[in-house]
Amino acid sequence: MFPRLFTWGSFTLHTYGLLVAIGFLAGIYTAQRFARRFGLNPDQIFNLSVYLAIGAIVGAKLFLILQDWRFYLRHPGQLLSLSLLESAGIFYGGLVVALLVSVFYVRRQKLSWLAVGDAVVPGVAVGHAIGRLGCFSAGCCWGKPTSLPWGITFTSQYAHQTVGVPLGIPLQPTELLGSAAEVVLFIILWRLASRRKFTGQLTAVYLVLYGIWRFSIDFLRYYSPQALLFHNTLTAAQLTSIFAMLLGLGIFVRQARKTESRPAPTAASA
Repeated sequence: MFPRLFTWGSFTLHTYGLLVAIGFLAGIYTAQRFARRFGLNPDQIFNLSVYLAIGAIVGAKLFLILQDWRFYLRHPGQLLSLSLLESAGIFYGGLVVALLVSVFYVRRQKLSWLAVGDAVVPGVAVGHAIGRLGCFSAGCCWGKPTSLPWGITFTSQYAHQTVGVPLGIPLQPTELLGSAAEVVLFIILWRLASRRKFTGQLTAVYLVLYGIWRFSIDFLRYYSPQALLFHNTLTAAQLTSIFAMLLGLGIFVRQARKTESRPAPTAASA
């Protein structure tokens, strides 16, 4: 854990901000590579990626505020605090707003949103993997206390003051687990791209696999009681994960059926 790279006068370069910026750039580069692979215009994907990055940042912060609305209602000054700025926010909030942005952009540019999704989701996985390392460096998105040998103990007073991470207590390494999961997910998407059977397959696989992972990891992640739903049984991210998995399954079934219903090429047309 290393929340600050250096401080020069009143300026501080935070590790989280740098890694998130690197994650966005890596994600955009990856999306452009997959766009070329799928016959899309990489310039359009670049423009979309920039809009998605802005939408993801705004959405992640907005959903964090909505999740802890009672806290921010009591402490409105925290809306302009450094802790909110440094916090990763709620990934699904960023994803939801990014999806809305993509729908608007895709319709405006008259593109296939599933084709665009196939190009973008590998970049999302790459960027998210790097961004989760930023979470670890800042101390946010920490896990529940654990006695297992892989528990991690934070010691930075600066991180405790800015994001509230507990110090001196072994915690579940949810940030590192999340980063590793995104790397695995990217490898799956990368391998699947070479044998894609229908448009939207990568999008569907990403939604289902990430939904499963996020639903599972939230049982290890710490949340304040106010952030839990349904009598402290589910988080907002877990509820969104269910919808993501259902959406992914719906895309997979619909597109697979459309592919199967197409007539096979005849000898004359082959």
